[in-house]
Amino acid sequence: MLEKFQKVEEHFAEVEARLGDPSVVADVEKFTKLTREHAALLPIINKLHEYKKILAQIDEDKNLLETSSDDDLKTLATEELAELKKSKAELDSELPILLLPKDPNDDKNIIMEIRGGVGGEEAALFAGDLFRMYVRYAERQGWNVDIVDSNPTTIGGFKEIIFTVDGAGAFSKLKYESGTHRVQRVPVTESGGRIHTSAVTVAVMPEVEEVDVTINPNDLRIDTYCASGAGGQYVNRTETAIRITHLPTGIVVQCQDEKSQLKNKEKAMRVLRARVKDLAVREQTEAIAADRKNQVGSGDRSERIRTYNFPQGRVTDHRIGLTLYKIDAILNGELDEIISALITADRSKKLATEG
Repeated sequence: MLEKFQKVEEHFAEVEARLGDPSVVADVEKFTKLTREHAALLPIINKLHEYKKILAQIDEDKNLLETSSDDDLKTLATEELAELKKSKAELDSELPILLLPKDPNDDKNIIMEIRGGVGGEEAALFAGDLFRMYVRYAERQGWNVDIVDSNPTTIGGFKEIIFTVDGAGAFSKLKYESGTHRVQRVPVTESGGRIHTSAVTVAVMPEVEEVDVTINPNDLRIDTYCASGAGGQYVNRTETAIRITHLPTGIVVQCQDEKSQLKNKEKAMRVLRARVKDLAVREQTEAIAADRKNQVGSGDRSERIRTYNFPQGRVTDHRIGLTLYKIDAILNGELDEIISALITADRSKKLATEG
């Protein structure tokens, strides 16, 4: 482990040296990238220094016990050694986690897409429940949610809703939500009181910068049309809604949420870049699909990841076998316990793989 940290220390020194290079400081893009890398490495370096200090102190106390004839000093050294060994054991568990490769997307904003699946109107209603759950969770994190496009139903659900979540670490926490969410409850449209099972799919994609994916403007067909839904004469008569088709992939994105055609186009392009990148990544990983299915949060949208059972008041995450009997709190955005458990399980599997 110390050999790995030696390499991290060397790389950290290189980053610090480059940050002092006038040519790098003059290049805003390079300087910003290196500053972020420095900030990410600093906690690891601080822990490493703490670990080395503890190791040195342990050696010093052991040497004192072997060489000193002063009983009082030996007693102090023995007591201190016990505390140092406890701190070392804690760092022995913590340091390997810090060495795990960081997901480069973890700090990015995200695009989320929720679609009603099996269950018709009831699935659409639950899609609305999930959307509100994520909005409340985002509010708790201090993140911003912005709707890009939606297809609402007449009784308050969504056949589909696409939105962005902007905030530090959004992808690192919500990436585990990709997959099929199953709900078991008596639908409001069911007069017989029977419990139905419906399904909703959630897709979570990191937002992609223009420099991360190349989209040729000649590969785009852009159509404008009048927005539908509430909004009065302005919405009905002005062609502010945008539909963008990426011809090479057939991906279609539309946005009508804003009253400005330019803003709708900007939103649609955010989603398009994310979808094009997501498609490319999924195509690249098809060859190792078996491996991905063995990982927590693989992002497989066909995978049933969670069940929300209303009669029993429980939520079960099938990937880690976690069941919590507080469905109301969870749907009110209290997702921390589930997400923390998923992060821990993901790290454990990665550590096992690294080992």
